[in-house]
Amino acid sequence: MDSINKAVLDLKRLDLLANNDSSIHRLDARAKVLVTCVFIICIVSYGRYELAALFPFFIFPAVIIALADLPPLFIARKIALLCPFVLVVGMFNPVFDREVLLHLGSFAVSGGWVSFASIVVRSILTVGAAFILVGVTGFTAVCQALERLGMPQVFAVQLLFLYRYIFVLTEEAGRASRARELRACGKKGLGIRSFSSLIGHLLLRTWQRAERIHMAMLARGFTGAFHAHRQSHFGKSELMFVLGWSTLFIFLRLQNASQLLGKLVTGLFP
Repeated sequence: MDSINKAVLDLKRLDLLANNDSSIHRLDARAKVLVTCVFIICIVSYGRYELAALFPFFIFPAVIIALADLPPLFIARKIALLCPFVLVVGMFNPVFDREVLLHLGSFAVSGGWVSFASIVVRSILTVGAAFILVGVTGFTAVCQALERLGMPQVFAVQLLFLYRYIFVLTEEAGRASRARELRACGKKGLGIRSFSSLIGHLLLRTWQRAERIHMAMLARGFTGAFHAHRQSHFGKSELMFVLGWSTLFIFLRLQNASQLLGKLVTGLFP
């Protein structure tokens, strides 16, 4: 339970980072959402054996983290939390794909290992881009931007509620877990039976809490409209931001920058 509470606090901290004041934070949320979407589309469009071509894309998260003054170690820890899931997805690639693609000295590298490494790198880039987007924009502003870009309002509101109710669920789970531990004499009463009962009570309590929150929102005049912390408009800076980064991403996707750099280096130092 402590680890769950820590993860939720980290999510809150990530959302609070959007209150900083930098050139990236002041940009309209729609521009940042569009650039992130183009970035992710370019990353996922690569084939399973493409690996070296992905590394130049690290320039985007590195530049945004530096300009927005985000804590890089904090972002890296958040990305590392998803590594076990990525490892489960690609762990069987080396087993089923044993065709040798290249040799590193006397060591033969199969296609399974290359595709596994490609999955890991693509996951780091895409998940990192999503975390950075929330860190420089805020989840509420992201949902507002998605709605203004054409997403149906009901989907945007549901996405925001799904994010907000994570905190409600974990708060109720923390209270129920502490009450269960305090009422148990030592380790007595902490078996699987009490755990199943705890899950049932947790669902009921979160449902009742959600109804109270919904009634409070209606009493305060909630109509489904978003109210972001920072209001902005799509101007010249946003247009240059979108065109500049999108052009770079498309160029990197169409041209293997790693290969071009390798040819340049080998040409200068034969």
